[in-house]
Amino acid sequence: MQDGEGMTAADEAAPAAIETGMVLAAGLGTRMRPITDTLPKPLIRVGGRTMLDHALDRLAQAGITRAVVNMHHLADRIAAHLAARNGAPAITLSDERDALLETGGGIRRALPLLGEAPFLAMNADTLWIEGAQSNLGRLIAAHDPARMDMLLLLAPIDAAVGYDGRGDFMMDETGRLARRGDEPQAPFVYAGAGIFHAGLFADTPDGAFSLNLLFDRAIAAGRLYGLRLDGTWLHVGTPDAIAEAEAQIAKAC
Repeated sequence: MQDGEGMTAADEAAPAAIETGMVLAAGLGTRMRPITDTLPKPLIRVGGRTMLDHALDRLAQAGITRAVVNMHHLADRIAAHLAARNGAPAITLSDERDALLETGGGIRRALPLLGEAPFLAMNADTLWIEGAQSNLGRLIAAHDPARMDMLLLLAPIDAAVGYDGRGDFMMDETGRLARRGDEPQAPFVYAGAGIFHAGLFADTPDGAFSLNLLFDRAIAAGRLYGLRLDGTWLHVGTPDAIAEAEAQIAKAC
């Protein structure tokens, strides 16, 4: 829009910038035992930084100015680490010490802190090596609330490091997603980051539930979309996977 001119139809249709994020850091990290008996998984260091700091740095690079971080397992250690952190984004804590709420329940509890506008949520333990651009920035740019209930970042399983699963989603040429169904394998796995909004959590359980509930609702409505991750997704699920991820990071430097 030029100075002195009215807003055009294109300006009116442009989605608002996403400024708020959430990092899901409340999990028990059972597959990382014995490390996680005394250290929360988000505070495990990979490539010289904690996984939680990697996630928050990614949000800051994408223009997120404030972030909510939930906590349950060894919550005092998460809180102390964040109190000592410098730089963006500004952080608010969502305390779940009274109950383990899973991914969906954790976001639902934090909704009063997140607001009504779309927000970006990501798992504290999701890691990737960027391609040419910020993947979260690409996700924000591709988000179209008129067509999408949610937009998920997806990693192609043939280019993922440390992942030996069967994949989560099929994706058509428009980016619309479907479940693997009866297929032996799906080409894409949820990379642990997506764009959501408060309205999705209406009529959800008042307690623990997985985001898979919302994914399936959106698939039924034809409104779950994905964006292919540009770069290398690092699945750090076990102690042995830490060294493999660090080797990939060192190779990319």
